[in-house]
Amino acid sequence: MAYELLIRGGTVVTAEGVEVADIGIEDGRIAEVAGEMSGGRGPGTQEIDARGLHVFPGVVDAHVHFNDPGRDHWEGAATGSAALAAGGGTVFIDMPLNSSPPVLDGASFDAKLQACEGRSFTDFALYGGLTPVNLDSMEELAERGVAGYKAFMCPSGIDDFQWSDDVTLYRGMEIAARAGLPVLLHAESAPILAALSAASQGSGEGPGAANAGAGGAPTAVRRFLDSRPVIAELEAINRALLFAEETGCRIHVVHITNRRGVELIRRAVAGGRVDASAETCPHYLFFTDRDMETIGARAKCAPPLREEDIRRGQIEALLAGEIDTVGSDHSPAPSDMKDREDFSTAWGGIPGAQTTLRTLLTVEIPPERIAAVAAQNPAERFGLAGKGRIEVGYDADLALVRVDTEAELTSDELRDRHRLSPYLGRRLCGHVERVLLRGREVDDTPRGRFLRPADARR
Repeated sequence: MAYELLIRGGTVVTAEGVEVADIGIEDGRIAEVAGEMSGGRGPGTQEIDARGLHVFPGVVDAHVHFNDPGRDHWEGAATGSAALAAGGGTVFIDMPLNSSPPVLDGASFDAKLQACEGRSFTDFALYGGLTPVNLDSMEELAERGVAGYKAFMCPSGIDDFQWSDDVTLYRGMEIAARAGLPVLLHAESAPILAALSAASQGSGEGPGAANAGAGGAPTAVRRFLDSRPVIAELEAINRALLFAEETGCRIHVVHITNRRGVELIRRAVAGGRVDASAETCPHYLFFTDRDMETIGARAKCAPPLREEDIRRGQIEALLAGEIDTVGSDHSPAPSDMKDREDFSTAWGGIPGAQTTLRTLLTVEIPPERIAAVAAQNPAERFGLAGKGRIEVGYDADLALVRVDTEAELTSDELRDRHRLSPYLGRRLCGHVERVLLRGREVDDTPRGRFLRPADARR
C-alpha cells in the first residue's frame, strides 16, 4: 500500500514509551506505526527523514488566552496559534474571558468562533464562561459545542467576566453536570486574597516585611507574592472538591502551583468522591519567586511563582503521575501594560504557548510523560476525539523535535504578538524542526478547524 506520507526512522513518543519506527499517513490520519517499512510505494508518495528526531504527538494546549475578538491587540488567534505551532502545538482551547465580549452566551460564542475560523494555524476548541450573569445561557453554550466552562473563585482581572461566589459556582456546577461538561477553576480564595491585600496596603508590615527592600519596606514584587499565598489555593481547591462531590460535576483545577494542592485532588479522586483533574504550567516548573524579583513584571502571573522547594515538589508530582495536564496559560499583553515601573499595576500573565515543550525538556521531564500531560491527557479530558496520540486512526498531528540540543531563546524566534517572554535569554533544550497538522506541514496558510467535544473530526 502506498501512503501519502511516510515519516522514516524517528523516535516515536507515546505516553507508554518510545520506539524507533516509521509512521504511515493517509488522508491526514495515522495509518500505520511500525518498524522499517518498504520505500518506493508509488507515485506521489512523500517521505520525511526523521532519523535523529523525536516524533511527539502535537501539543494540545488546553489553556490559552488568545483574546479574539475585541482584544487581539493583546493577542489574537493568528499570532497565538502561530506561536503554538512554532513550539510543536497542533490544538488549543481558548479561554472565554479576555475576548470582548467574553464568551457568556450563544451570540458571544458565535463571534469568537467567527474570529478564529480562517485565522488559526492549528485546530482549536473553545470554552464558555460560568459567572453570576450567565447561568441561564450555559445550556446554549453547550449546544454550540464548548469544551467546558471556566469559573473564577476570585476576581478575574477582567471587569466584564465576574468571579463566582459560592452560590453561583454551586448552581453552575449543577448545570455543567447535566450538560456532561467539566468546569475549569481558577482556584484562589477571594476572602483570603482580599484580606491579605488590604493588610499589605494598610500597614506595610504584612508577611513580606522580612523580605524588605530599601529602607526596610517590602518590595512591590514581594508584596504581590505574599498577597497570594499557597493557602489561598488550598482553601479554594477544597471548596471546589466539595461542590463537585455534591453536584456530580467534573472539575479541572487550572494552574496549580504546589504539590499540596495536587494531593488534595488525588486523595479525593482515589476515594471515589469526585471526577477531578489537575493542571500546572511550565513556568511553575521552571521559575521561582526569586526569578520574579529579578525579571519583574514579565514574570508576573496569578497564582504567583513559588519558592524553590515548591517548584521542585511540582516536578516530583509531575514525574509521579500526580499532575494530569500541563497548559501554558498563555496570556500576553502589550508592553505598556506589562513593562511598567509600577509592578502592582502591571498585567499578570505569561506568554508561553511557544515554549511549553522546550521548557518540559529543559526541566528533564521524560518524553513519554510530556506526551501524556501535554497531548494525550488534555485531549482525552476535554473530549477531543482523534487528537493527542500517535496511534492508528488518530489525526497525524506531529511535532518532530531534536531533543539533544540547547540554545538561548531570542525574540527573533518568537511568534506571539509582543514577544515579551520571561524566558528570553534563558537556555532551553530542544528544537522543533517540523510540525504537521492532520498530515500537512504547518505553513503560512491557516488551516485550523473548530473541534467539538467527542467530535474532533467534524
